[in-house]
Amino acid sequence: MKTIITTTLALCICAISFAQGPGHQPTHLKNHPRVNHVNRRIDNQEKRITEERKEGDLTKSQAHADRKNLRTVNQEKHDMRKEDKGHLTKADQKALNQQLNHNSKKIGN
Repeated sequence: MKTIITTTLALCICAISFAQGPGHQPTHLKNHPRVNHVNRRIDNQEKRITEERKEGDLTKSQAHADRKNLRTVNQEKHDMRKEDKGHLTKADQKALNQQLNHNSKKIGN
């Protein structure tokens, strides 16, 4: 009788663990190189906008527009990571970098 109960319990546990899906990963991974690279670029551009605004090289509306672009890129990064279980693919990183390159050229011009 104990063997039947133990076997049934083991099977239930296995069934529950498989129901969650294979390799469940968190959507927020620390030290992911592609994510870190994009995050550093976003932070750097935010600092540049602040500095350019303080120096008077950017108007308030220009700074607002540049920050809005950064928020859009950041949201796209979030959506891309959500699709790939917390990771950014090389294609995702390339697309984000192109947007950041375009935004970077606008800052201070």
